[in-house]
Formats: sequence, C-alpha cells, structure tokens
Amino acid sequence: MTTSALTHRVHVLAAPGDRHDEILTPAALDFLGHLAAAFGERRQDLMKERRRQALRLASGSPLDFPLVTSAVRADPSWRVAAPAPGLTDRRVEITGPPDRRMTINALNSGAQVWMADFEDATAPTWDNIIGGQLNLRDAIDRRIDFTSADGKEYRLADRDRLATIVVRPRGWHLDEGHLEFAGGPVPAALVDFGLYFFHCARRQLDAGHGPYFYLPKLENRYEARLWNDVFVLAQELLGIPRGTIRATVLIETITAAFEMEEILHELREHSSGLNAGRWDYLFSLIKTLGHRTGFLLPDRAKVTMTAPFLRAYTELLVRTCHKRGAHAIGGMAAQVPSKDPAANEAALAKVRLDKEREAEDGFDGSWVAHPGLVPLCREVFDGVLGGRPHQIDRTRDDVAVGAADLLSVRRISGPPTAEGIRANVAVALRYFAAWLRGQGAVALYGLMEDAATAEIARVQIWQWLRHRVVDRETVLRLLDEELAALGAEYPWADLDAVRDLFERNALARELPSFFTPDAYSRHLVRNAETRS
Repeated sequence: MTTSALTHRVHVLAAPGDRHDEILTPAALDFLGHLAAAFGERRQDLMKERRRQALRLASGSPLDFPLVTSAVRADPSWRVAAPAPGLTDRRVEITGPPDRRMTINALNSGAQVWMADFEDATAPTWDNIIGGQLNLRDAIDRRIDFTSADGKEYRLADRDRLATIVVRPRGWHLDEGHLEFAGGPVPAALVDFGLYFFHCARRQLDAGHGPYFYLPKLENRYEARLWNDVFVLAQELLGIPRGTIRATVLIETITAAFEMEEILHELREHSSGLNAGRWDYLFSLIKTLGHRTGFLLPDRAKVTMTAPFLRAYTELLVRTCHKRGAHAIGGMAAQVPSKDPAANEAALAKVRLDKEREAEDGFDGSWVAHPGLVPLCREVFDGVLGGRPHQIDRTRDDVAVGAADLLSVRRISGPPTAEGIRANVAVALRYFAAWLRGQGAVALYGLMEDAATAEIARVQIWQWLRHRVVDRETVLRLLDEELAALGAEYPWADLDAVRDLFERNALARELPSFFTPDAYSRHLVRNAETRS
C-alpha cells in the first residue's frame, strides 16, 4: 500500500482456522483498517437515513423520482465506462456461494459469468467467509480441486473456458462480528470486498480480467456514491489504476428503482450495469409499503414477472441501462433440474418462457442458479443476440414509465390461499434451519432458494397478519405442523431456534428490516461458546 499501515487496528476475534492466516495477513487487515477508518462512520449515517426514510414512507410520504436530480436524468451526454475484459458478453450468468465444489462447477458451467455470492446464498459463518476467500484465490491461481464423499473429482477446465468471476459482498446493513475496529465490528461489505480486492485484484489483472463486483441491497444514490468512493480509495491504496474496478448494481429495492439513472451516474467510471434482482425487489416492496392496503400481495407463486408493476420495473431498467451504455441483466431462474421427466419438462418450459421474455425485452443476459440451466438460457439469448455480445444499442425509447406504473400493485392485489400460507411457513422454516446450520443456498421443492426467499416468505406472513386476511391462530397451527414435519425431515434441525427466529421475524408487531442480523447473532454466540 502507498500509505502508512494501521498495524493491529483490526482485530480477529474468531479462533484460527485452516489456512485462515493466508487471508488474514497483517497487510490485509491493515487494508481493511484503512477502509473502515475512511468509511465506517459514513456508512452508519446512511443506515440511519434508511431508517428515517422507512418511517417517512410508512407515514404516507409519496415515493417518486427525485426532483433534485432531474438534470442528471435529462442530460443525454453521460455514459458509463466501456465494458471491461470478460464482461462484454454476459448472456448467461450463474450464481452460487463460493464453496469449493460450487466454485469449480460454476467456473466450468459454460456460463460467461459466475457471481460468487457472499450475500444471500452464503450463511456467513466465519469458516464460510474466509473459506470462500481462499477458494476464490485458489481458483484464480488454478490450484483448486474437490473430491466428494462418493469419490467424484472436480477440477477446473482450461482457462479460456472458465466463467468470469464477479463477487457479491454482503450488504451495507450487515456487520462482520469476527473482526473488530475501533471497538466495534467491521462493516461486512468492506470485509468481503476488501479481502477479495486485496488478495485477488492483481491476480485478476494478470489473468486478463479485473476485480469485478455485484452490489446488493442499495436503496439510493448516496449508497452508490459510498461504494464509488470505496473503490477510488482501494485502487489508490494498492496502486491500481482508477476505473479498474467494475460493479453491477442489483436493483432489488423499491426506492432504488426510482434512482436507477442516479445510481449509474454515481458509479459511472466503475459501472458495468444493473441487474433485476426480482425476489428481493418483492421483499423490499412489502416491507417498505406493505402496511398499506393497496400493496397487499397474493401468494408469491401468483406474482409473476408479467404483473404490470414488475413489467414497468424491468422495462425501465433495460431502457435506463441502454440509454447510458450499460448492460441490463435479467433475473434468476431458480429451478433445479429434476429426475422426474414430466416435472423437469414443466420446469424447463417455465424457464424458457421467462428467458424469452427477458431477451425479447432487451436484456443482455440473465441469471441461472444451476449449471443444468446454462444451455437453455444460452440457447434463448443466442436466438436473439446471434453473434453480437449484447444488445445495448437497443435503447427501448418506446418505454415510458412513471411512478404510478412502478407502484401499480393494486391491479394484482389480493388475499392469500391456504396453500400459499402453508408454503410460506414451510419454506421459511426449512430455510432458517439450513441457514442456522451454515447453508445459504438450499434446494426446496424444486427451486434453489436463498435468503431472499425466506425474506419474502416471512414478510408475506407478517403482511397478511397485519391486514387480517389470515388469523394468528392459523399461522401458529401451521407453524406447529410444519415444525413437526421439519423435525422428521431434518433430524439435525434446532427446532427451538428455528421457531424463535420465525416468531421474531414474521409474527412480531414491528417488522424487522432483515432476518439475517438476528440469525447471525446466533452464529456469534455459538462461536463464543466454542472459544470458551
């Protein structure tokens, strides 16, 4: 680094683990100390502003495109940076946690991009976080392999056949309790970003790519500006040219949907586009506006991407990105291929329809959760793109979306079904059980689910109780029944902890913003007990 070190300013509170010293080097911890010192207080201020904004919207304040930034939206002259090496063609992107087997499978999958996910698909145990960093570094150095319990061996393909790595750090709202700076935890986003950037930025440049990121859960342009300033300082500290970092922002909050252009503008020298993070978008919509009767959503299965308010959101995203020369990346296909031919055919038909809609709407690529879906997604986008790497030149000038369009939930508003209520209880409980055990990506009922699924499930239960379209006794009865089924299905599950987590995050009078901080505290308690 080009500035003086902050030796011992970041303290490791966790017990040493296998090869952890390769990641938690004194220089890497000093680098995190620089980032925490520069941005920790500002991040806290932004989290306070989130809470104030939530209260304003809950009290009835209107949500609209910011008047103060109208000049940014009206200015036709600015564009984001040109696509970086390895990010020009993004027609298929696969997502998953950076565990050892997933790292190899994702890189070998045939997708153009792998989003290595430290956020929703990773339960942030200390071993998962540091192990993920080791796996990414080992993969770039081509010294990673894996042998399963049944003897199956996993190894990397030739370098020119591997997906480009794009890392998703945890969101601004989360802390890393195993690292301490100035008497408090280090922001988890800075930990995930900082450790990967410190160890792998040069490695990626030497390999012909660069340090690339997905940024989750942003709510406004100020949070994007904070990330841009983090990028500028990080590049300066390591002597890497400004603009080397590239970041794609997930538009997965309702407030960010009203500031897409502003978010691109803040990150323009580091931007590589926007992604339609649709499951978290539904979660954000409910927790932000769901106390109002006009935003009562029916069963999640009935809220498809053809719903008018979701069509407005995705079409605005494509238009915004292409207007500014940025990639627009579509949403997740979470289906897991089935051994049942009929079930598999039905699942693949749904995926095909979804990807055809995205490609025809102008998206430049899309997400899948399983390697088995890569060929189908590629086939669909090949049919629209042909030999072109993207369709950014398709500016979608025909799209005109106003605030009312983004908020037109009433057109599909309605009460839940009995099956929908039970499904949300069942999915939330099973995901909580797996998450508490350290697993963040979980196959449930034919879908690869992550934290966004559990968030939607529990906030829908909360919303339905609030609007009295379901009674508490019914939910408690289903809770007992599904906990019994969970215990039979997962004998290892901590049923008391799962029940408590569900009750605190779905049945409380005031809705917690996220379930993950509550659940994470249980990992910290377990680690403390282990150390003692």
